[in-house]
Formats: sequence, structure tokens, C-alpha cells
Amino acid sequence: MVGQGVLRECLCDPDVSLVLSVGRTTLPIQHPKLHQIEHSDMQDLTPIEAHLLRLDACFFCLGVSSSGMKEAEYRQVTLDITLAVANTLVRLNPQMTFIYVSGMGTDSTEVGRTMWARVKGKTENALLKMPFHAYMFRPGLIVPLHGIRSKTRAYRILYTLTKPILPWLRRAFPNAVLTTEEVGKAMLIVARRGAPTRILESKDIRALLS
Repeated sequence: MVGQGVLRECLCDPDVSLVLSVGRTTLPIQHPKLHQIEHSDMQDLTPIEAHLLRLDACFFCLGVSSSGMKEAEYRQVTLDITLAVANTLVRLNPQMTFIYVSGMGTDSTEVGRTMWARVKGKTENALLKMPFHAYMFRPGLIVPLHGIRSKTRAYRILYTLTKPILPWLRRAFPNAVLTTEEVGKAMLIVARRGAPTRILESKDIRALLS
């Protein structure tokens, strides 16, 4: 949902001249600013490197739910693919801003009991050591707007069930509940001018918009 949200904000923003989407499948939308590359092996971007030059920012929104996954499998998707992409981009665009979508509860110590949080923490720590402008986004509950839907069935069911109380949750917990639009706009702000901290929890993300 975050990927769909930031894509929408990029396409709507007149200051963004080009959006390059790289994924295993193409997106079901067309736009004059949107260029799409279908690439099956995200751990080897060598065949498409010529298309990855002169980019100002990367919004890395690839991810999967850890439910039912063994740690090695989850690590391959979450850590290995992320670092493979980041290592290629930092070599090609050393001044770029790299924004990684992590999640609330990520474990920076890498030794906690929760598997997904450990792996996310290890991924964040590796990105923060790279020689480019890296920022970690840790949103909590995200409310989808503008027709955006989660690709995860369990999340879609959750959002359907909680839809009547989402407005109340946003009022009751303004620093814990964000919309896809807010997260997308905040990512663009960080791409343009950075942020006071390199790890942004929900309250930090909201503060960027004020």
C-alpha cells in the first residue's frame, strides 16, 4: 500500500519529472511520467543498470508478510534483495536518497525474539552504513485512500472490518495512524530535503507534514 501511495504522490507532484518503477510485474496504470521495467531477478540488476542512472531517490517499498514464513525465506526477501538493490544504486547514484519502508516495532538490536523485527533491524542497520542518504520509515497502522488496496488478503479483511472505526482511531491516536497519502507526501519531503532523524517512526513522519 505504501508503494501505491508514494507512486500516486509522485505522479501528482509537478516537481517530479520521471518515475521509474522496477518490479517482477508491471503496474496496471499508465502515465506520461511513469516508466516501467519488468525484471524478474531483483537480486541482479545488471541487465537494467543503464536505466538506473541519474536518479535522485529510491522509494524501496518491496516487502512481504512474515506470516507462515521461515526466517531464511523471509531474510532472503527482506534483507538480501534490499541490499542487492541498494548496493547497485549506491554505486550508480552515490548522492541519491534511499528511503526504506520498514515498520513499527523493528528491532535495531537484531537480537530480539520477534523474527521479522530482527530481520528488518538488520536490514535497516546495513542500509544506514551505506555511503548514501538513507532513511528508514517505520509507519504503524496505515489507512488506504484513493482506491489503494493491500495485496495481502489478511490485511484487506482487517481493513474491511475496522473501516467503521478508522476515523476514531485517527483522532484518538494521531501519531500512530497515517494514511497512504500522508506517508507518500512525507517520503517526497525526505527525498527533497532530508529529515532530522534517519529512523522515522509514525510521529516523526507526521511531523514532516506540519
